[in-house]
Amino acid sequence: MFWALAGALLIGLSLGLMGSGGSIITVPVLTYLVGQDEKVAIAGSLAIVGAISLVASIPYARSRRVDYRSVVLFGLPGMAGAYLGAYFSQFVSGAVQLSVFSALMLIAAILMLRPLPEDSDHDGPPRNAAKVMLEGVTVGAVPGFVGVGGGFLIVPALVLLGGLRMHQAIGTSLLIIALKSFSGFYKYLDVLNDLELSLDWQVLGTFSVLGVAGSFAGNAVSSRLPQSTLKLSFAVFLFVVSIFVLVRSWPDIAGS
Repeated sequence: MFWALAGALLIGLSLGLMGSGGSIITVPVLTYLVGQDEKVAIAGSLAIVGAISLVASIPYARSRRVDYRSVVLFGLPGMAGAYLGAYFSQFVSGAVQLSVFSALMLIAAILMLRPLPEDSDHDGPPRNAAKVMLEGVTVGAVPGFVGVGGGFLIVPALVLLGGLRMHQAIGTSLLIIALKSFSGFYKYLDVLNDLELSLDWQVLGTFSVLGVAGSFAGNAVSSRLPQSTLKLSFAVFLFVVSIFVLVRSWPDIAGS
């Protein structure tokens, strides 16, 4: 149980520091360390990540590092995209989903290593609203397809496509993740009811509290790091997780 609680702190630290990584860590922790059914773990992950992300976004909002225009134009269409991605996921195997998941993380990591003008002290001009909404639907569809929160794609999209600086992209990503997670969690309650599965609310509460504590630590560290360091850390994080997922799932991918 010690490692499970340590994982809860790591979930919050990852979200507070990089605005991503919550669901990537939460589902394995709940499944392999707590011993929950996979579908219960997925639903619980949405609740935990949503709660942590919402609280973790508060310090960013207070320091004006949340772009609400992107939350509306990018986040709300992303919720619709997530439903669309979830719908199409039923037509492919889990091995295909895992291979897409790993490949997208590698691509996002490579893109985040590119030098960007957003590292300056000033934001660029606002992007065209229609383009931002289209990007939101697209980026939202991918997490829905592979079954994760999508922060690992939201942050690069906000930086590379949305024109935000890294610190602002992290704060904005947290609020978007919270919206999408709570929406998905509400829908997933019906799935659990149909399967006669139930959530362990004590585990959800414990993980949420510890995760929030970790997110504050991550936020404190994030505010002291240069944006170039954050981008490099984020890229390395994506590389490591993508390779881990590929290695663990390779037997299923090769056999499909």
